[in-house]
Amino acid sequence: MALSAGLGDFHFLRPAWLLALPLLLALAVWLARRRARDGDWSQLIDAELLNALRLDGGGGVSSRAPWIWLALAWSVAVVALAGPSWQQDTAPAFRGSAAWVLVMDLSPSMAATDLSPDRATRARYALDDLLGAAHDARVGLVAFSAEPYTVAPLTRDVATIRALLPPLAPDIMPSPGDRLAPALQRAGELLGKAAADRRRTIVVTDGFSDPAAAFAAAGALREQGVELSVIGVGTPNGAPLPAPEGGFARDAQGRPQLARLDPAPLRSLASAAGGRYIGLSDVAALSASLAQGGPRAGSADADAAGDAVELEHWRDGGYWLLPMLLLCAAALARRGWL
Repeated sequence: MALSAGLGDFHFLRPAWLLALPLLLALAVWLARRRARDGDWSQLIDAELLNALRLDGGGGVSSRAPWIWLALAWSVAVVALAGPSWQQDTAPAFRGSAAWVLVMDLSPSMAATDLSPDRATRARYALDDLLGAAHDARVGLVAFSAEPYTVAPLTRDVATIRALLPPLAPDIMPSPGDRLAPALQRAGELLGKAAADRRRTIVVTDGFSDPAAAFAAAGALREQGVELSVIGVGTPNGAPLPAPEGGFARDAQGRPQLARLDPAPLRSLASAAGGRYIGLSDVAALSASLAQGGPRAGSADADAAGDAVELEHWRDGGYWLLPMLLLCAAALARRGWL
């Protein structure tokens, strides 16, 4: 019964290779016939002298023997390449369907040094921690100041995104600014092309200058089914705001302008998209949550997306033909046959 079941399942994984079989057999027959005519040397050399020159010594060894072995070797090789299969194997796999877009603020205030060594560096550290929780998720990276820039589209190559983080600093941006709304829209565009069950945007910022537009963009993300997490960078006391030309920016009275972190608008932004706001001290907890499937980890969808599954695939049995192929090759190594 097991044998009949196996024969019923027998098939070729790459059947197109079988098309080469009749061509190779025809080539073997043509070579055998051509060899039988002594390669037309009989027209140039006397028959008795030709027999003396033959490697087999003219002893009458059949010239058909090597071509039979050659045809058999070619046939075995073609069948092996075609991938005969009659058994199935199972392999563990991780079924993940998450897509994230990390949005990093590179406005001039991110150069403030109220966090050591500066806010931008601490933001990069936070993003690096989050990337450690990506696992099978696809991740994209967007940086913004006056305009958003896609640093990396959605990819599972987390190592590449990590390599792109170190150069990110406010001084590489072509124009200063702090407009978050276009960056959220860019994140929505990237996630809109992702066939994923769980989509998330994570913003690392110290504030934004376009609250009305940013709240509207956050609401659009919520309608799109995208969760929004906001990570605040900075301290309430703040630090002097660096000036693009050097030194510190000053107000009309000549006093240094301070870049302070105001968590209230950041919390409101996260709430507008149904997400949450956290500080840098809570990044580790967010990473752990993301690694387990996010805040929906207790739901059935999250459990299904994060569980290991078994995938079935047909086993390639072509390797069983290798000993026969080696035997044919050994037979063809006989001196004088080829």
